[in-house]
Amino acid sequence: MYWIVFITITILSYAVQASLQKKFSKYSQIPVAYGLTGREVAEKMLRDNGIYDVKVTSIAGTLTDHYNPQTKTVNLSRGVYGSCSVAAAAVAAHECGHAVQHEVGYAPLKLRSALVPVVSFSSKVVTWVLLLGMLLINIFPQLMLFGIILFGLTTLFSVVTLPVEINASHRALEWLNTSGITDYTNHEYASSALKSAAYTYVVAALSSLATLMYYVMIFMGGRRN
Repeated sequence: MYWIVFITITILSYAVQASLQKKFSKYSQIPVAYGLTGREVAEKMLRDNGIYDVKVTSIAGTLTDHYNPQTKTVNLSRGVYGSCSVAAAAVAAHECGHAVQHEVGYAPLKLRSALVPVVSFSSKVVTWVLLLGMLLINIFPQLMLFGIILFGLTTLFSVVTLPVEINASHRALEWLNTSGITDYTNHEYASSALKSAAYTYVVAALSSLATLMYYVMIFMGGRRN
């Protein structure tokens, strides 16, 4: 049963990523009002929300865009930073949505930020802990349980990420509409792009949850034996 779920989630993940890439490529050809680049859209959204201590920077890669609350920077990939497209505007506004969350103290973002150091440590050791735990489950089941707890923290991080990303997209779309950056001819494209991006986080959370349940079943089975 687990393998059916795992294969289904893998296929969903591939489909969502392919859809996101396709939409981003398509919407990158559709211009926005005023000819604003992703950088200019980000700077305007920050100003409109009274945020003046966050910098907008350009980084390498494709769809590597992110907001860093530690350095207070909105980091836009080069394809977004200098592009005057609906896709660029949507991504830039979404990342600024995180900056707004940070500014207003949005609770799920604060929780996710608090989990970052723990998850960073967990991701480095959890694979080895779980592997040793499965090998030693009959003589030292506590090790497997510890691995499950560590993996559970990464699953919690994935789940907490969902409202953070969805809320950032909601803030972005609302601002794009009220600011006039998007209009009735292209706003649906921005919405479609951000929805596809959100689906990647949904699939990631489902995958993490399914894997966690798999390890729990192994632990329960080992305990019975």
